[in-house]
Amino acid sequence: MSYTYFEHVSDVCLRAEGTTLAGAIESGAEAMFNVSFDLETITERETVAIRAEARTPELLFVEVLNECLSLQAIGELALKRLLTQEIKKLDKGLSYTGVAYGEAFDRDKHTVRTEVKGATYSGLTYNNGKGGTHVLTCVLDV
Repeated sequence: MSYTYFEHVSDVCLRAEGTTLAGAIESGAEAMFNVSFDLETITERETVAIRAEARTPELLFVEVLNECLSLQAIGELALKRLLTQEIKKLDKGLSYTGVAYGEAFDRDKHTVRTEVKGATYSGLTYNNGKGGTHVLTCVLDV
């Protein structure tokens, strides 16, 4: 898994890669978590179930990232990692089930970087695994 960031005027553009679609989504989630926190300061003590549905893989990517952000905020968590349990084909799209790992947010322990408000459809692409590597891109609103 790997990820990189691209320059953007006011937001953060990320590019996530994986050997599978699941791996690319996991890389994208890690990249997003890394924008918000120094991941080295987070211990994996708690888990939260992540579920999403969308019509296409790239839309699923945005839905999963936003579900992570939503549950992180509601649970007052600092999330570090996402693990995919299943991506299932539906009649009209895909469903995602996974688990995010992290712990309760502690301002004295966790180094806060930049608040991510949401994953957007801007710059959203998916290469369908061409060349053996699945690549997803999107812009994070910060």
